Amino acid sequence: MHESTALLTDRYELTMIDAALRDGTAARPCVFELFGRRLPGARRFGVVAGTGRLLQALREFRFGDDELRHLRDHRIVDAATIDFLAGYRFGGTIRGYREGELYFPGSPILTVEGTFAEAVVLETLALSILNHDSAVANAAARMSIAAGDRPLAEMGSRRASERSAVAAARAAYITGFDATSNLEAGRTWGIPTMGTAAHAWTLLHDTEEDAFRSQIEALGTGTTLLVDTYDIRTGVATAIRVAGTGLGGVRIDSGDLPTMAAEVRAQLDELGATGTKITVTSDLDEFAIAALAASPVDSYGVGTSVVTGSGAPTAGMVYKLVARQDAAGAWIAVAKASTDKGSKGGRKAAFRTLDHGTATSELIAVSDGFEHVATAADHPDARALQVTLVEHGEPDAAFEGPVGVTAAREHHARVREELPVRALALSRSEPAIPTVFVDA
Repeated sequence: MHESTALLTDRYELTMIDAALRDGTAARPCVFELFGRRLPGARRFGVVAGTGRLLQALREFRFGDDELRHLRDHRIVDAATIDFLAGYRFGGTIRGYREGELYFPGSPILTVEGTFAEAVVLETLALSILNHDSAVANAAARMSIAAGDRPLAEMGSRRASERSAVAAARAAYITGFDATSNLEAGRTWGIPTMGTAAHAWTLLHDTEEDAFRSQIEALGTGTTLLVDTYDIRTGVATAIRVAGTGLGGVRIDSGDLPTMAAEVRAQLDELGATGTKITVTSDLDEFAIAALAASPVDSYGVGTSVVTGSGAPTAGMVYKLVARQDAAGAWIAVAKASTDKGSKGGRKAAFRTLDHGTATSELIAVSDGFEHVATAADHPDARALQVTLVEHGEPDAAFEGPVGVTAAREHHARVREELPVRALALSRSEPAIPTVFVDA
């Protein structure tokens, strides 16, 4: 039995339902949209991540006895609302961008259709998952681009809370990382795990040589030895003396990494260990990785920067009502008009226009009257971006679990190939392609 996700929400979601049940608007059909007004950190593209986790959380969004007792004891809602919540099941439809898809300002990442009561209560859950996971994915994608063909390992669990660490490992893997140090991420999401020894292992032993010999005895010569506990040059010499020239790798976790990598590579080659790989860690981010592009580094381990979004810890997405039926049953578009926080009303259909396989714009077709919603046939030179994630309250299992993670990773690799060259730069800039709104 999974733990309920129903109280992973803000109080005002339930107080709105309470009031809507009183005034008769709770059952009014509505369309909510999750989108970002801008890209965090003035980046050139964003990556959708967390969709599979959201679908799993939606399955567990049930108000059980414990949750209802809490609401009753703290008088958060009245008895009629308690009864409503006891039978709550989302029965609507959710369409949106596939996990791993790129997004831009105004992209309708999720479109949630249902009654006001069943859809509004999902706001906090959807935002907390997608804002966190997409922030990690945004950073991880940039690191993956900077790393090129060199493998990346996520190792930031100790820099995040215990559950967000697992989610971060998942998002990083979807966007190009190759492995994680987090075992729960491996178990839950099927992500390859990696890891050998920390500095404590070397410090435990009387000598560095004793530590290396013990590790090799346990893990074989294909292991990676951490060589910077004391003196790096001595550590490398000891590593090759103990393991031989067939040692799998050495790891450097301190110092001037470009200089140290060059010196260690030269020393390994002099010792005949030309096949021994060099892994670097030590507070890397996308800029540090890019700076190492010309260095003889074979792989990277990234911690703090990836799990915290590398300076942009949230994707800044919002969840807004964009259409509803009026008292007569007619659909009307609605939008918030606040300065710098406005939204665009109406049901949206999203497409990415392409020129010889390269993205040129994010095309958003808006239906104000709802008589016609744009389809792929209306935009033959573009790729339709939305898929059905939940139909009549039932999530599509193809997007969940390890299978969903693998699919998202493969999808991201494909769609990233559509980016124009200017999107791959790390400097602050406008989005790589414009978002264009048109009438459906």
